[in-house]
Amino acid sequence: MALPPTKNGSDMRLFAWLISSFVFLLVLGFAGLFAAIQYFGRDLPEVRQLENYEPPVTTRLYAANGGLMAEYAVENRVFLPIEAIPEHVTQAFISAEDQNFYEHPGIDVGGIVRAAYTNVRYWASDRRLVGASTITQQVAKNFLLTNEVSLERKIREILLALRIERAFEKNEILELYLNEIYLGRNSYGVAAAAMNYFNKSLPELTLAEAAYLAALPKAPNNYHPILETEAGIARRNYVLQRMLEDGAIAADEADEAAAQPLVVFDRQETEFVRADYFAEEVRRELQQLYGDEALYGGGLSVRTTMEPRLQEVAQRVLREGLIAYDRRHGWRGPLQTLTTFDNWPDQLAAIEAPAGAGAWRLAVVLEIYEDTARVGLADRSQGMIPMEALRWARPWRSQQRVGPEPRTAADVLALGDIVLVEPDGGTLAPDEATEGAPVDDAGQPEALPTYGLRQIPAVQGAIVAMDPHTGRVLAMSGGFSYEMSEFNRATQALRQPGSAFKPFVYLTALDHGFTPSTIILDTPIAVEQGAGMELWRPANYSHDYLGPVPLRVGVEKSRNIMTVRLLLELGLEPVRDVAQTFGVYEDMPLLYSMALGAGETTPASLTNAYAMIANGGYRIRPLFIDRIQDRHGRTVFRSDRRLCEGCRGPAGPLLQAPELPDDREPVADPVSVYQMASILQGVVQRGTGARLARLGLPLAGKTGTTNEAFDTWFVGFSPDLAAGVFIGFDEPRTLGPRETGSSVAAPVFGAFMEEALDGQDVPPFRVPPGVSLVRVDPRSGALARPGEPSILEAYRPGTEPLSTIADLQGLGPVTPGEVQELTTQGTGGLY
Repeated sequence: MALPPTKNGSDMRLFAWLISSFVFLLVLGFAGLFAAIQYFGRDLPEVRQLENYEPPVTTRLYAANGGLMAEYAVENRVFLPIEAIPEHVTQAFISAEDQNFYEHPGIDVGGIVRAAYTNVRYWASDRRLVGASTITQQVAKNFLLTNEVSLERKIREILLALRIERAFEKNEILELYLNEIYLGRNSYGVAAAAMNYFNKSLPELTLAEAAYLAALPKAPNNYHPILETEAGIARRNYVLQRMLEDGAIAADEADEAAAQPLVVFDRQETEFVRADYFAEEVRRELQQLYGDEALYGGGLSVRTTMEPRLQEVAQRVLREGLIAYDRRHGWRGPLQTLTTFDNWPDQLAAIEAPAGAGAWRLAVVLEIYEDTARVGLADRSQGMIPMEALRWARPWRSQQRVGPEPRTAADVLALGDIVLVEPDGGTLAPDEATEGAPVDDAGQPEALPTYGLRQIPAVQGAIVAMDPHTGRVLAMSGGFSYEMSEFNRATQALRQPGSAFKPFVYLTALDHGFTPSTIILDTPIAVEQGAGMELWRPANYSHDYLGPVPLRVGVEKSRNIMTVRLLLELGLEPVRDVAQTFGVYEDMPLLYSMALGAGETTPASLTNAYAMIANGGYRIRPLFIDRIQDRHGRTVFRSDRRLCEGCRGPAGPLLQAPELPDDREPVADPVSVYQMASILQGVVQRGTGARLARLGLPLAGKTGTTNEAFDTWFVGFSPDLAAGVFIGFDEPRTLGPRETGSSVAAPVFGAFMEEALDGQDVPPFRVPPGVSLVRVDPRSGALARPGEPSILEAYRPGTEPLSTIADLQGLGPVTPGEVQELTTQGTGGLY
C-alpha cells in the first residue's frame, strides 16, 4: 500500500513549480524584451554620428576694432566646448533637468518610477503630466529622433540613450546638450542665451542668471522674463532650491540669488556697432563666396575693414548734408493732421513714425502763438517749437522754387498737424496760459522743453571712405536711412560722374606728353559727331570763356570746353583705356560726351579710382573683408596674402619692423599720377573746391555736377585717406538752380575729412622719383616772377618752362593763325 505524500514533499513540489514558473516567465520576459529591443531597435540612427556634430552656428561680422556689427543665423547659436562652460552653469542644468546624470546609465529608473506615480495623481486631477527624460534621453530625442509623442518613440529614445552612454563620456553628452537646447529668444545653446537674455558671456553670469537659464528648457515662453516675470522668478528659485538640495550651492548663496530681481538686456541697444549698409554689403559678398548654408549656419567669424569711429562720422555727416540740402528747398508740410483733439495722446501713439525718422519723435500741434507753437507728444508730455527752429521752413513750391521765409509760426504750422521733432536742450514758456497748457503753482505758463522741426529728406546720397594704399573700405553709408531703403547707393547706384570724370581725361593727356602748363584754349567749339548728326556745341557751366590758359586751370575751374579740346586731341581710345584701367567704367562707350562724365559709375568705383591717384598709380579694389575664420578658428580667407618673413621673429627692444613686399600692380606712370594729384590739390586751393581750403589740410579732389544738376559729387583724398560723396534723387531729377558739387557734396566731404583727420599728423603728398618741381605762375604756367603769385609745379625733367611767356590771359580771342606765335618752348604747345 502506497504511503500518503508527506507535507514536506508537497512543499518541495510547490517550490519547484514556483521556481520553474519564475524561470519560465523570466525567460519569456527576456525573450519579449529581446524581441522588443529587436523590433524597436530596427533602423535606429547610428549614435556615432554625434562625434561629427556640427550644429548650425551663428555667423558674426566684426568691425576692424573687434566690435560686433551683425549676426546671421537660422539658429542663433555659439558653440562652446564643455571646458569653457562654467561649473555653476552646468550644475544649474543638471539640478534642474537630471539630478542623477553622472550616476545613471542613460535612463533614471528611480526617476521613471517617481514620474509614473506622479502622473497617476496628475491624471486623476486632469493636470499636465510630467516626464522623466534624462539629459541623455533629451540628446537622443533632439539629435536623432523627432518630437512625436508616442510609446514607440519613447522606447527608441531609451534604447538610443543607453547606446549613447556606452559610446560617449558624460561630459561629451553634456556638451552636446548645452549647445543644442533651445532656450527662447531665438537662443540655441547656453552661450547664445546668456548674450540674448543678459548681454553677458557665460563666465559673467551670476548664479541667479544661470539658474534662470536652467529653468527654461521645458517651456521658455511660460517663463518669459517680461511677459511672465513672476513665473520666471518662481521657476528660477525652484532651480536654486534643487541646487541647494544637491549640495551644489550653500544656503546663503541660494537665498541671495533668490532675492535678486529678474532683469534682462537688449543686445541690439548695447552691443552692436551700427553700420547697416556696410554689413549688408559684406553679407552679399559672403553669400556669393560660400552660399546660404555657410552664411546662416557655418559659424563664420568675419573681420571687416570698417573703422567704427570713421563709420559714425560718415553716417552722421551724410545725414546732416542731406538735411541741409533738403532744408534749402523748403517745408513740404505735416505728415498728417488730426481732425479732433479728443484723447490726442492715444491718437498720436497709434500713428507709426515714418521710416527714416530714427530718434525723431512724432508730435501734434496743440496751440499756435505769434512766434512759437506748443506741441504734445505720445507720452503726454508737451514742448515748444520756437520761431528760430521754424525759419528754415519756407513753403516748398517746386524743386526750383520755394516761398518766402516764414514770419510767424502760423506760416508753417496749423492746429492738429502731426510733425517730427527733435529736442534741442532748451526750455521756453508759452506766450500765455491757454487751455491745456501746463501751468505752475502761481497759474503762470510753465517752461517747457524746446524742440526743432524736422523733415525726412527726399534726396538721397552715399559716402565711401577707404585706405588708398590697400583699398580697405573704412566707412560707407548708402543712404539717409537703411530703414527707408536697403538700396546701397554707394555700391549699387549707377550715376553720371559729370565733371568728377575730368581728371582721367587730363591724366591721359599728361601720359601723352602734355604738362600742367600746356596752354589749352577755353573758347567756344563745335564738334562734328558724324554724318547726318547735328554739331555738338558744349558749353562751360558758367557760360564764360577764359581764352588760352594752362592745362591745370581746366581741372581747377572745371572747364568743359578745355576738356573737350583735349579729348579731340587725344582721341577717345586712350581716354577709354585710362578710364577702364582705373575702374571708373567697365566698358566706356566711344562718345565725345563721355569726356564730361556722361557715363555711369558707382560712388565706390569712382572713389577707388581717385584712391589710385592718391597712392601713386597702383591698382587696388574696394575691400570690405580683412579675414574670415571658420567655426574651428581656421583662417579660410585673408585679403592680404603677402608673406612676411620677419613677422614671426622673437620680440625684443631691437626688433625691427619687417619689410613687406609691395605686390600691387602699377597701372599708370607715377610722374603723371603725381602731376594729377598736384592739380587736384589746386582744385581745393583755388578752384571749385576752394571752400575746403579753410580746413588747412593737404587735400585734393574734384567736384562733379551733371546736366541740370541731376547728380552732384565731390571725390578726393589726403595722402592716406580717400573719400567720395554723391548726392542726388533716386529717380533722377534736378537738384535745383545753383546746386552743384561744390555746394551740395563738397561740404559733406569737408566735414568728414575734418573729423576723420582731427588730431592726426597728416603728411604732405609724397613726391615720387623723376619729378622736377619748378615755381611757376598758376595763371599762365610761366616761370614765376619775383613778388607774384606762384606755385610749385611738377614736371618731367626736360619739360620745365625754360623762359617766361607773355600773360596769355590778356591777349583776347585767339585765332588758329596765331597759335604758333603763342607757343613757347617748354609750355608743351597750345590746343
